[in-house]
Amino acid sequence: MASGPSRDVPHPSRRSLQGLDWFVFFVADVQAGFGPFVAVYLTTQKWTQFDIGLVMTVAGLIALAAQIPGGALVDAARSERVVAGAAVAVIGGSALAYAIWPIFPVVLAAACLQAAASCVLGPAIAAISLGLVGHAAIGERFGRNARFASIGAGLSAGVMGACGYFFSARSVFLVTAALLVPALLVLRRLSPEEIDPERAHGSLPPAAKPPIDLRSLLQKRTLLIFGACLLLFHLANAAMLPLMGSVLTMRSSQWATVLIGACLVGPQLVVAVFSPWVGRQAERWGRRPLLIAGFAALPVRGLLFATVSDPYLLVAVQLLDGLTGAVLAVMVPLTVADLTKGTGRFNLTQGLVGTMTGLGASLSPTFAGFVSDTFSSNYAFFGLAAIAVVGLAVVALLMPETRPASAGAQS
Repeated sequence: MASGPSRDVPHPSRRSLQGLDWFVFFVADVQAGFGPFVAVYLTTQKWTQFDIGLVMTVAGLIALAAQIPGGALVDAARSERVVAGAAVAVIGGSALAYAIWPIFPVVLAAACLQAAASCVLGPAIAAISLGLVGHAAIGERFGRNARFASIGAGLSAGVMGACGYFFSARSVFLVTAALLVPALLVLRRLSPEEIDPERAHGSLPPAAKPPIDLRSLLQKRTLLIFGACLLLFHLANAAMLPLMGSVLTMRSSQWATVLIGACLVGPQLVVAVFSPWVGRQAERWGRRPLLIAGFAALPVRGLLFATVSDPYLLVAVQLLDGLTGAVLAVMVPLTVADLTKGTGRFNLTQGLVGTMTGLGASLSPTFAGFVSDTFSSNYAFFGLAAIAVVGLAVVALLMPETRPASAGAQS
C-alpha cells in the first residue's frame, strides 16, 4: 500500500522537465518544414496540384495504417526515449531526401517515412510526459508541451520562410535536416530513471498491464465519438493551409514562402500564449466547453479563406488556427488520458484516435485538390467549411464530458 502513492506522486527533476521542454521545441522545429512548405516547394518544382495532393494522401494513408501499431510499439517499448530519438532521425532523413531528390518516387517514399515516424513520435512524447509527471499534473504538462511546440514551430517557420525567400524553397528542408542534431542532444537530458514505464503507459498500479485488446477500445462509445469528431476536424482542416500556400504561390511566387511563414508564426504565438491556460482551465471548466470553442473557429476560418483575397488579411485569418491549435494540442492527449486511466492502454488508444485523425487528414488534400482543380479554390474552401460545421455539431450534441469527478471537486 505504501508504494502506490509514491508512484502516483512523481517528483521529476528540473533537468528532466527542461529537457522535455527543449526536446518538444526542437521536434516542432524539425516537423515545421513539412505541411504547407511542401506544397510551396513542390509547386516551384512544377508539380501539379493533383500530384501534390496524391503524395499527401498516400502519406496520410501510411500514417493511418501506422497509428495503432505505433501506439502499441510505444506501450511495448522499454525506453520511450530511444523510440522518440529514432523517430526524429527518420524525419530528419526524410527532409534531406526532399531537398536532394525532388522526384516523385523519392518524395513519395520520404513522405511515407516521415508520416510513419510521426505516428510513433507523438505518442512517445505524450508517454514521456505522463511517465514524468503523472495523471494529476498531466493537463498542465500537455499545455506546457504545446507552448514549447508552438514557439519552436513559430520560430522555425519564420527562419524557414526567410530561407525560402533569400535562398530557395529547397533550403527549408536542409534546415529541417540540420535541426536533427540539437533535438537528439537535448533528449539525452531526460533521465530514464524518472520516466515510470507503468505510468507512461496509463497504468497507475504496479500490477501487470492487461493484454492489448482492440475490441474493448472499440466498444467505448465516448472514444468512438471523440475519434469521429477528430476525423471530421482534420478532414476540414488538413488541406486549408497547404491549399492557401498553393494559391499564394500562383499569385506571387516570390512572396509565397514569406507569407506562409507568417501564416505559421502567427498561430503558433497564439498557441504559445493560450495552451498552458487551456490546460489549467480544462481542470476547472471540463473538457467539453473548450472542445466546442476550438471546433467553432474552424468553419469561420474556412469561410474567410473562401471570401478574402488580400494576402495580408489571409495571414490575419490564419490566427484562428491558433485558437483551435491551443485547444486540440491539450485536449486530445488529455481526453485520451481520461478515458484510459488505469488501463495500461494510453498509447494504444492514442494510436486508435490517431487513426481517425489520419483518415481525415489523408483524405482532405485530395478532396480539396480535386474540387480546386475542377471548380476553384473558393469552392474547395466552402466545402471544407461545411465539413467543419458538421464536426462542430457532433462535438456540441454528442460528445460527453470526460473530466474525472475528483478533478472537478478539487478545482
